Amino acid sequence: MKKFFSSRKLNIVYSVIAIAFMWAVWAIAYRAVGNKLIVPSYEQTFSELWEYLKSRVFWTALGNTVLRTLIAFLISLALAGICAALAALTNALRAALRPIIAFIRIIPTFAVILIIMRGTEANKNIAPVIVTVLVLFPIIYAQIMAAVDGIDVGLKNLVKVYKISKPIALFRIYLPCVAPSVISQTGANISLGLKIMVSGEVLAFTLKGVGGLMEDVYLSYKVANLAALTIAVVAVGLILDVLFSQLSRITKKWSGNK
Repeated sequence: MKKFFSSRKLNIVYSVIAIAFMWAVWAIAYRAVGNKLIVPSYEQTFSELWEYLKSRVFWTALGNTVLRTLIAFLISLALAGICAALAALTNALRAALRPIIAFIRIIPTFAVILIIMRGTEANKNIAPVIVTVLVLFPIIYAQIMAAVDGIDVGLKNLVKVYKISKPIALFRIYLPCVAPSVISQTGANISLGLKIMVSGEVLAFTLKGVGGLMEDVYLSYKVANLAALTIAVVAVGLILDVLFSQLSRITKKWSGNK
């Protein structure tokens, strides 16, 4: 218990030091540049942030962005889980999926957005979701396959010796072994998805989203507003990361780890 609290105190201290360092860099950059249109001041930025926090438009945009991010993550997780299950069953399917995953990983996201946007106005809402899926899907697939490859050889031999059927082995042996490793990365994946989603919204100019708000204030040369929105997105990403990282405790009980 003492070790837990001491390590937690150290983490808090290190976090405070990191925040103070970033704050100092911001202050130095502001003084060095001396132009509020390039580097805004603390007062400007947090004043605009406070105004956003009181705005219904901001909360609607933020809610839409987070919802799209969660949808994209769930789609990515489902696709990655299905593909990983198929790849784990036979080496032939794993080899067949390898070039497909590699192709998806290197697709230029900007080109995808331009192609999708060649249509109705609704595509501006769909494009960021598709782009986020294209980024998250290969990452989550790689995480699942790494967890599968990390399963104890003794368990794999046990499946062969006792001739356990593949569906039973998949759900009763492999899944409980893989879940803790994969779910523990859920927070990081969702926060990364939020980052990609906002970038996609900026490129697609999704009006009812944080990215759309960023594009609007950028075109209006409102640098302080842009900085305020950036801080808000970072804060939400950190909160989502911390919240979803707690899921690892559930999977530890499921897998029998204490």
